[in-house]
Formats: sequence, structure tokens, C-alpha cells
Amino acid sequence: MNKLVLSMIAYAVQRDVDAAQLCKLAGIDLALLKKENSPSVTAQQLQDLWLNASRLTNDPLFGLHFGESLQPAALGTVGQIIQSSATVGEALTHAAALTHHVTDQCRIEIHRSTKTFHVALIPTIDQGPTPPYAFRQLIDVLMVVIIHELDGLLLEKIVPQAVYLAYRVPDPVAYERVFRCKPAKRAGEYELVFDIKYWDEPLLTANYELQSLLLQKVSSMPQPEAQPHTLKNRIYNYLLANSYLGVSSLNDMAANFNISPRSLQRKLKEEGVKYQDIADEVRRSLAVYYISSGNYPLKDISWMLGYNELSAFTRAFKRWTGSTPVNYQSL
Repeated sequence: MNKLVLSMIAYAVQRDVDAAQLCKLAGIDLALLKKENSPSVTAQQLQDLWLNASRLTNDPLFGLHFGESLQPAALGTVGQIIQSSATVGEALTHAAALTHHVTDQCRIEIHRSTKTFHVALIPTIDQGPTPPYAFRQLIDVLMVVIIHELDGLLLEKIVPQAVYLAYRVPDPVAYERVFRCKPAKRAGEYELVFDIKYWDEPLLTANYELQSLLLQKVSSMPQPEAQPHTLKNRIYNYLLANSYLGVSSLNDMAANFNISPRSLQRKLKEEGVKYQDIADEVRRSLAVYYISSGNYPLKDISWMLGYNELSAFTRAFKRWTGSTPVNYQSL
């Protein structure tokens, strides 16, 4: 994941964004991120990185455009293995097996029939009917990379037969241009469908000897742990996905998970976290998003996040970001 994050920051810099400012707003230590085996960015940091990259570039389709620009080198050894594969089918098979080296947010599954093959992105955690902003951006990136990388390997424009997304795209014309077909909304699905004729197409960059060496290198790498299915992560994703309902109280969340408030508090204590901490993480992400969109007065944002007084929201926002909401708007 960190290599993809670094590539994302580099793309933002190409769009005239200051890397230090972007990382500060996302709570990321850039120097640490560049080190080998550095800790993976958290879900909170990734969410804030996407939101601020979009805001600072003034590009609500930042992920879509980032995907168009992404080169195989940005995927490190995984990208080299894909490039050195003999055929499209082999390249996608390796990509599916090695996805965990790129992201822990989803995996890739491939299904073939006599006429088509399907590349499905499966979330590691249920994202609900309204996936968080960061996850939607990641899906955009991965889908665009799959389509456009095949172009470069075949020197031919590949047109999917269908593209399915679990969310409604904000700009259908832009998505149709990039995906080369009109995306359709289908609950819970993130999938690309291609004509089977492409499966056995030979790649121009095939190199069996190099690929063998690279696969040996990958097999010796430490295997990253999948994002833990902790109660904290479940609550965080639920609150973010259902943010249009407001940030639920402890009692409401306990009822949603069919346990008592006391049991919920005890289970979270075992994970070393309080419910209020999770709720504040979500409020922080939402506050940054609402302010960045420029569509809501601060008083309305304060109310949507559960603050009866603007002054209380201002104090909380300054504690989260080191900046007042008014100053943040002017960045």
C-alpha cells in the first residue's frame, strides 16, 4: 500500500501540490513513509490523503486521473512481474495473486467463460451501500490501471464489454471516457468484463527469465497482514458509510451490533480504544470532506456532525488538525 501512496503523493506534486502540506494534512510522516518496511498508512490517514489531494488539486475525480497516469514502475516488483508475463491471462493471474502487495483493501478474482473473462475487485471488509470516499478512489485507480496497462502491453486499445461499480459515479461522461464504456451501477460489485479473445494475447514485454527471478523475490518478502476484522474497524467503516444518518451514539451503535452498550465498551477496551475516539476519527474525516467540498456553511457542518454550538466544533477541529475551520478553508 505504501508504494501506491507514494505514487499518489508524487502525482499530486505533478499537479502543483506541496508534498509536505499534503502529508501534514493527512497526518503522514513522509520521511518515514519512504523507508523500507515502514508501517502501513492507517485507514484514517488514507481517507484524509484522498480528500486533501482532491481538494488541493481542485479535482473531484483525482483517483480516476491518477489511475490514468500510473506507470507499472509505481507498482514496484508486482508491476515488473505483470510486464514480464507471457500473455494477458497470465499477467492478470499474477496480478490477482499479488494484489496484497499493493493494497490490503481488496483482492482480485478472475472468472472465465467461453465468451468473456471477468476481473472482480472484492473488498476485504464490507463497505456497505455507500463506500467511503477513499475506497471509491482506490477502486477507480485499480480499474483504470487494469484497462490502461493492458493497452501498453499490447499496443492496442482494449475496450471492456462492461464495467460495474457499486456506487453512482459523479461524472458519467468522464468515467465513460476513461473506462471506454458506460459504467453501470450494481450493488456490491466492482467488476470489469472483457472479450475472451484478449486472454491469450501475447505481451510484447514478456520475459520468462526475469519473471522467474522476480517471483522468487516476491516469495521471499514478508507477507503483510490483512486489515484486521476488529470491532474498531467495523464501527469506523459503518459510521463513515452511513454518515448521511449522522454519527451514531454509543447506545445506537450497540443496538446496531445487537449487543449492550456495556459489552460494546468492554470489547473496545480490549482493543485499546474508546467509542468516542472512533466517532471523533469519523467526525474529523467528514469535517475535512465537508469543508473541502465548499458546499456547506460551517454552521451547517457543525450541526451535521452533532455539535450544537459552532464554537464547540471549532475547538474540536483545531484539536484534530491544528487549524480552525476558517483557516483550513483558506489553505
